[in-house]
Amino acid sequence: MADYDVLRETMVDTQIRPSDVTKYTVIDAMLSVPREVYVPRDRRQAAYVGDHVPLDNGRVVMDPRVLAKMLDFVDIQKDELVLDIGSGLGYSAAVIARMAEAVVAVEDDEDRVSEAQTILAEQGADNVILHSGELAEGAAEHGPYDVITIQGAVETLPDAVVAQLKEGGRIICLFQDGALGEVRIGYMIDGQINWRLAFNAGAPVLPGFEKHNAFTL
Repeated sequence: MADYDVLRETMVDTQIRPSDVTKYTVIDAMLSVPREVYVPRDRRQAAYVGDHVPLDNGRVVMDPRVLAKMLDFVDIQKDELVLDIGSGLGYSAAVIARMAEAVVAVEDDEDRVSEAQTILAEQGADNVILHSGELAEGAAEHGPYDVITIQGAVETLPDAVVAQLKEGGRIICLFQDGALGEVRIGYMIDGQINWRLAFNAGAPVLPGFEKHNAFTL
C-alpha cells in the first residue's frame, strides 16, 4: 500500500516548492488535500507523479506543478468567490476551497459531477458548489466572480466566461497554440481583460474552448 501522506509531502518538496511556488496558502492546500481520492481509482498510484492524470474523453487532472503555479500567480483571498471550470472529480476545487470563501466548480459530465459531489462531501469541502453544464458557459447564476480558473488549455476564451469576471477580478488560463502553451493571468480593467504572461505549460484543450477555423470559398 502506498503511503499517500508521504507521497504528498514529497510532491510538495520536489515538485511544488522548486517551481517557485512561495505562497503559504497554496503550499498548505497542496499538502492538505489528498490528490489520490480525486483521480480515478485505477490511477491512484499515479496521483503524485509530476504529470497530468488522465480522466476520460481527453480530460485530465492538471499536473500539480501547473495548478500550484497558477494558484500562486492568481493569489486567491479568503473573502473571494472563485469559478473553477473543468474541475473533473473535484481536486482543483478542493484545493481552491482552502483559500477562497467559496468555489463554483463547473463540470459537463453527469457521472463525474455525481462522483465529485460524493468525494467533496466525504472530504468536508462544504464551500464548493458543483454546477453541471457546458464548460464554455461557466455558471453565470452564481457570479460574477473575483477569480476564474480553468483546468485545461484553451485556444479561445468564450465571451460567456469573460462576462462572469468582476471588474477588478483575475482570470488565469493556459492558452495552447499547437504544441506550445502559455499560462497567462488577466485583470479585468474597465470591462476589458489585460493579459500578462505567467509561465509556459501544456495541457489538452477543454471542450468548447477550441479555436474554430473560418472557411472561405
